[in-house]
Amino acid sequence: MRNTKAVLGVIRDRGTRDLPLEDIYRELFNPDLYLRAYAKLSKNSGALTPGTTAETADGMTLAKIDTITEALRFERYRWTPVRRTHIAKSDGKTRPLGIPTWSDKLLQEVIRMILDAYYEPQFSDHSHGFRPGQGCHTALTAVMNGWTGIRWFVEGGIKGCFDNIDHEVLLSILREKLHDGRFIRLIANLLRQGISRIGVTAQR
Repeated sequence: MRNTKAVLGVIRDRGTRDLPLEDIYRELFNPDLYLRAYAKLSKNSGALTPGTTAETADGMTLAKIDTITEALRFERYRWTPVRRTHIAKSDGKTRPLGIPTWSDKLLQEVIRMILDAYYEPQFSDHSHGFRPGQGCHTALTAVMNGWTGIRWFVEGGIKGCFDNIDHEVLLSILREKLHDGRFIRLIANLLRQGISRIGVTAQR
């Protein structure tokens, strides 16, 4: 198996050249990707927050990676409904947050790394949200240096944006360049994983 740097490098190169991506699903069998995902996720305080089971990063083992990849190999991996909680906003309101199980979180991060490597080179330089090396400061720098004729800005937002996105539209966008039915099905199933109203079970 190739290491993570090599895998993501090939994927990023195809994204840079705007070439379609094929045979993505088999990359999900590569344990090195999960080790990289674990290294990133384990630094977050949320890594020890359980979803609908008591499973967290604290119980991470190589055997767990084997269990995930074996299920994926035979297309038997099943996403677990997320645990819904609400977190406070600065305006006194709350916003819903879905907390997945650790195994789901780990696999989601592997998928995110693959999608990020492919699509990041294709994004506009004017897009500053939720991207590596981009954010409020780069957006403000761009405004300061290039938007010298602007005097007013109007802030806007879409209420319940992520709760109301059409999943079929998202999948159709992915299908345009990701030519791998198994990979698309896995993401489609993820989008349908649902919400659990029950608490954390006692089983580890």
